[in-house]
Amino acid sequence: MRPNRFHLLLLFSVFVVATCGLIYELVAGTLASYLLGDSVTQFSTIIGVYLFSMGIGSWFSKYFDKNLLSWFIQIEILVGLIGGTSSTLLFFLFEQTESFRLVLYMMVMLTGIFVGLEIPLLMRILENRFEFKELVSKVFTFDYIGALLASVIFPLLLIPHLGIIRTSYFFGLLNIGVALVVLIQFSKEINWFKRLQFQAFVSLLLLLAGFVYADRIMSFTESMAYPDKIIYAKTTHYQRIIITKNQRELRLFLNGNLQFSSADEYRYHEALVHPGLAALPYAKNVLVLGGGDGLAVREILKYPNINRITLVDLDKEMTSMFTQNSMLANLNKHSFSNPKVKVINADAFTWAKSHTAQFDFIVVDFPDPSNFSIGKLYSNRFYQEIEKLLSPEGIVVIQSTSPYVAPKSFWCIDKTLQSVGFNTVPYHVYVPSFGEWGYVMGMKKHDYQLPANFPAGLKYVNRESLKQMIYFPADMAKVPTEVNKLNNQVLVHYFEDEWAKYL
Repeated sequence: MRPNRFHLLLLFSVFVVATCGLIYELVAGTLASYLLGDSVTQFSTIIGVYLFSMGIGSWFSKYFDKNLLSWFIQIEILVGLIGGTSSTLLFFLFEQTESFRLVLYMMVMLTGIFVGLEIPLLMRILENRFEFKELVSKVFTFDYIGALLASVIFPLLLIPHLGIIRTSYFFGLLNIGVALVVLIQFSKEINWFKRLQFQAFVSLLLLLAGFVYADRIMSFTESMAYPDKIIYAKTTHYQRIIITKNQRELRLFLNGNLQFSSADEYRYHEALVHPGLAALPYAKNVLVLGGGDGLAVREILKYPNINRITLVDLDKEMTSMFTQNSMLANLNKHSFSNPKVKVINADAFTWAKSHTAQFDFIVVDFPDPSNFSIGKLYSNRFYQEIEKLLSPEGIVVIQSTSPYVAPKSFWCIDKTLQSVGFNTVPYHVYVPSFGEWGYVMGMKKHDYQLPANFPAGLKYVNRESLKQMIYFPADMAKVPTEVNKLNNQVLVHYFEDEWAKYL
């Protein structure tokens, strides 16, 4: 082999190694966020442990004195196997072990140590063929380009199109591919050729099988987490959507968290919409933020005086599913197909900042503030935007988690609304699938008056039930909290601490 081909192959190996290494790091962080919540904490700890482990691997590289090419190939095979199967193992072990965090960080450390060995070994293999400054320049250039590629394609292409399990297997195959190419091209310089060849081909077949059957593997691991039959599962740009079904009900899960049960969602959505909207007999223009299932819109459409409903939800896959799937569209009474309804797929924070028209009634139906990306939508800064969008006599209502399980979280939302000038009316309802659940209404100037009339056919909400909903017994009484701000996200900390006792 001519020297230039030698250099090119090994420098390309640097590029592949760097790309694969960062992908494994991103896979671990994404899985930790998906399974454990609080994405900032999970990504921070995963990145820290991974980089520390790479440092350990780099330190250990000094003990490799002979057979550097053979050791490099061996490590590539190990990295491909561990990294490629990591997502499958973590999904499987999440339901099987109580020490999941320990297993997670052990796998991250093991992958990081082996990845940390790769670049120092390659640099030593190349050290006699380049001047030192040129060697460092070339190796780290290819390293950083590979890292950039991984960070761009992971959220934009890999997760939405391949899914997290198939992505792991794909990059495991790339590691094995590098090992095989180097093994074949430098066969005369490899001391353990037959052993490494056998390991590489066995690993290749194992990872290839995992890649082909990734969907079945994902279905199997998820079936252990959900007691009912999974009838729909999809990973979008923003979340993992799971729908389960039994003889009694459908259930929607986003990133493993229950969003509704068809058996009792009417309690949640009637309580979300009617206490506020029934108090606004002249309301014409309604805004829904979140609520991509269309169930809140279904309730709003029960008011003939409403002329226009604008729904802003981040995930197009979610709103499309509840528009086009007949079973799900039946559940929301085909609300997204109603000519009064306009669906906008956008980030609610960004959209609210750029919008100027006002609305008579605003429904804020986001997932619970379990991480900082959602917590910003419960901040005083976001509520300032809501205040601008609400007409002078209008009402905003916000789903506000459980005042029984998470009283600090609930009353923090109430206090944050008050901090931007709203008069608030907190209330709660018992939803069997969730337990006691809370909401907060906000008004600019006027006081809240109990509605005299409600739409016909409601199953739960009426004037008498609303009186009970507004009453808070001692075990859900108001507690002191801080205001949730973008720079502290105290609500996320409250939420995580309170719900951790029950999950």
